[in-house]
Amino acid sequence: MFNKDLAIDLGTSNIRIYTPNKGVIFNEPAVVAYDSYTDKVISMGQPAYKMLGRNSKRLTVDYPLVRGVISDFFMTEQLVHSFFKKVYSNMVVMPRVVVCIPGEITEVEKRALVNTISSAGMRKVCLIENPISSAIGAGIDIFSPTGSFVIDIGAGVTDLAVISLSDVSTMRTLKFGGIDIDNAIIKYVRRKYGLIIGLPTAEYIKNTIGCLIPFEKKKVIDVKGKDMPTGIPKKITLTSEEICSICIEQTSVILKVIHEILETTSPELLADIHTYGITLTGGLSQLYGIDKFISNDTSLAVNLAPDPQLCGVLGAGDAIKFMDANKDKDFTSLNPLLVEY
Repeated sequence: MFNKDLAIDLGTSNIRIYTPNKGVIFNEPAVVAYDSYTDKVISMGQPAYKMLGRNSKRLTVDYPLVRGVISDFFMTEQLVHSFFKKVYSNMVVMPRVVVCIPGEITEVEKRALVNTISSAGMRKVCLIENPISSAIGAGIDIFSPTGSFVIDIGAGVTDLAVISLSDVSTMRTLKFGGIDIDNAIIKYVRRKYGLIIGLPTAEYIKNTIGCLIPFEKKKVIDVKGKDMPTGIPKKITLTSEEICSICIEQTSVILKVIHEILETTSPELLADIHTYGITLTGGLSQLYGIDKFISNDTSLAVNLAPDPQLCGVLGAGDAIKFMDANKDKDFTSLNPLLVEY
């Protein structure tokens, strides 16, 4: 294994990079700020994120990755090139890379991701499905003949999969994530209070008082925005009970898919799931009460993985060693990586 190989998680909201010798060395928002007239990139990552909702008409601030796939190829390429340069600028030999991808994407979307990574000079690109990498990152032994139900809930995509013997038995990918709750909060505040707020404010509301079961003590938060009728600044107070209703309404879509997966899973794997429960990973899995919300509906134990936001890239990092699986006879024939490019 080349000690400069990388793993990368191209998320909707964040890009994370891992190296075997240093762990997660890069974790920044997947945001680009650029001049709308010339397409010249002004800022990326955390500095660009701070510009969201505060940009001028000429400056566009956007997420070039949507729902785990590329929506703006040129800007994604600029973003990836910039982030990679911070990591391997002094390397003589370009690294190989393992890339997390949503469980169900088309070959065209897959090829676009590979081309973007390859254009940055990578020697070889291997793909790994998010449920597999998240399971590895959560400490699950994916090679055992035991069924593991993993739900990875990110900003734009939710992957649900039953895993056994290093492969997926049953899987579904939902175009749902934290950003959907953010948008629902924006609509709610606008409809009920006549207040216009942006995505960063909605995300702050969700992270501060968002929940799927009521807090023991009701929480409140002051929110500032633009009053719709007058256009002047206005402040309102939101309660955790209000946001709880929004979170439940939005997240209920996951429950339906969980039942669909359980219905199509073999009896032997279902017995394992009944014993070991469901493992939650991804940023939205940290939403207060989501484990009890799912457990109450399914009557299964639900466990939150340690470092749920990093499970994907940590698992991909651990899977770097399988890039040499075909050459090294000591490796098992079971390989969690997909075809290499």
